[in-house]
Amino acid sequence: MPRHLRAAVMTGVDATRVEQRPMPVPGPLDVLVEVRAVGVCGSDVHWYRDGHIGSTWVTEPLVLGHEASGVIVAVGADVSPERVGSRVAIEPGVPCGRCGDCRAGRYNLCPHVRFLATPPVDGAFATHVAVASDFAHDVPDALDDDEAALIEPLAVALWAVRKAGVGLGDRVLVSGAGPVGLLVLQVARAAGADVTVCDLSDQRLSIALDLGAQRTIDVANEALSGEFTALVECSGAPSAVMAGVTALGRAGRAVFVGMAPDGHVTLPLDVVQSREITVTGTFRYAHQYPDAIALACSGRLDLRRLVTSTHPLSGVHEALLLPGHDRSALKPMIHPQQDETTSA
Repeated sequence: MPRHLRAAVMTGVDATRVEQRPMPVPGPLDVLVEVRAVGVCGSDVHWYRDGHIGSTWVTEPLVLGHEASGVIVAVGADVSPERVGSRVAIEPGVPCGRCGDCRAGRYNLCPHVRFLATPPVDGAFATHVAVASDFAHDVPDALDDDEAALIEPLAVALWAVRKAGVGLGDRVLVSGAGPVGLLVLQVARAAGADVTVCDLSDQRLSIALDLGAQRTIDVANEALSGEFTALVECSGAPSAVMAGVTALGRAGRAVFVGMAPDGHVTLPLDVVQSREITVTGTFRYAHQYPDAIALACSGRLDLRRLVTSTHPLSGVHEALLLPGHDRSALKPMIHPQQDETTSA
């Protein structure tokens, strides 16, 4: 076991350096994971570009990255040594387990949760990370390292689809064809729904068709039409929220996943009231990893289609900037064990 790890550390807005740090010693209930793949999430991009999300600011050097997979290389005193060598997908939020929300099963709403890459907790853009054993979920060899890392956004999508109550025959509108929207599309299709995807990007709408959308709408040139039974809004754009809710039929369900730039949007309350539309938000997920892993292994989803580039730790800066200027960059992946001289 090496005595040090390497990590890509955010030292300021749009600034990263690769550092050597002491190797963490796993606590009694922890495991040490050699990180194999980490997806770049929109939240990572916001931390890096803006220095904050909402009222939470990055005030100290921070390791970003929370969509991670790897191999367990050491365990704490109270963890079975048989876990060494296990390939795992890391669930990045560890709740307190004691508060009212945790006891009610809503651990995603735990006010004391420690979430990777959310200040002050360092994330997984590193060669190794120590995590709670219960939140390192075994994955079969049917999933490669990138697919295992994408269990995290898949859990977001699965939670959203379940919050929308999507089932056989539902007519679902997915607003926003980014990585989460494309995963929501696939999960909703697996649930038996008829899915329409809307976005501004013809390229992303083409991918949505390839992934099973029955219909796509370029909202720059075409108005939304039809009476949908469920809306899963993944863009956060105020205009998309308004149009999506208005496109719902009577007793429709609206689930908001995307976050508006300033956190505030206007809802057409007359539509919500007159059609008795149910409105709810989502915050991460709870109890979704086992089902997300099983769904990913079922052959009914294409996670690899989301992976658009791979980068070593020295390429974290480039990877974080890609989504901001290249609409084709769905999911840049960081490979911390990758040779620093190569990227793809």
